[in-house]
Amino acid sequence: MSNLSTRAEQLAAFDRLLTIMDELRDQCPWDKKQTTESLRHLTIEETFELSDAILEGNSEEIKKELGDLLLHIVFYAKIGSEEGNFDIASLTHSLCEKLIRRHPHIYGDTQANDADTVSQNWEKIKLQEKGNKSVLGGVPKSLPALIKAMRIQEKARGVGFDWEEKHQVWEKVEEEMQEFKEEFNAAAEEEIDKEKATAEFGDLLFSLINYARFIDINPEEALERTNLKFIKRFQYLENAAKESGKNLSEMTLAEMDVYWNEAKGKG
Repeated sequence: MSNLSTRAEQLAAFDRLLTIMDELRDQCPWDKKQTTESLRHLTIEETFELSDAILEGNSEEIKKELGDLLLHIVFYAKIGSEEGNFDIASLTHSLCEKLIRRHPHIYGDTQANDADTVSQNWEKIKLQEKGNKSVLGGVPKSLPALIKAMRIQEKARGVGFDWEEKHQVWEKVEEEMQEFKEEFNAAAEEEIDKEKATAEFGDLLFSLINYARFIDINPEEALERTNLKFIKRFQYLENAAKESGKNLSEMTLAEMDVYWNEAKGKG
């Protein structure tokens, strides 16, 4: 691609960013005011914006959002240097050293001929480095529950705790579905034990996430794509109803279904 730059140009661009960051931190009232704590929620927001761009397959937006995240990394490093904790060089060297340690099949004499073995070695080395008593100790507590479930399962798999065949995983899904149905019988009139039903529903979700992981489907991505599909179809329904002079709140479900099916036909 003709728009790709040389290594020298890449280094010059990064040097330019560092210079601008120095200038902003010294001269801009907003930039001077920021702390690691005040940037935290903005970083999370930027990460979700990058996620949206990736799902949309929009390369120009991906470039833009990656730039925003790079700014945040440089910003944190600048604050770290002011506080005497770390700077962009020590941060980068630390990352390089970690990558070398965790790729002994490239920089050492360990054998790893497939991605699964690489992942297992990574988790074992990470466990030794962090001194965690549990393999699951490195899973961030604040992760969204669906992503956390996936990471828990991946880490357990990294030390060999996993099903051998996909039919075994699906049988577990069916087992959890039956247990949930026993706690929440939709046809029954009596009041359910919500606490038990919630626990069984959680088990069911966990097993479905596990099955998705086992067959190489990212459940978070799959759910988000469904969210986006629903939003697109519902907004079509809203617009179609408005163009027909109708108010959604006054329409019957059968009337709304007509527009919904039209939306489905459009993808």
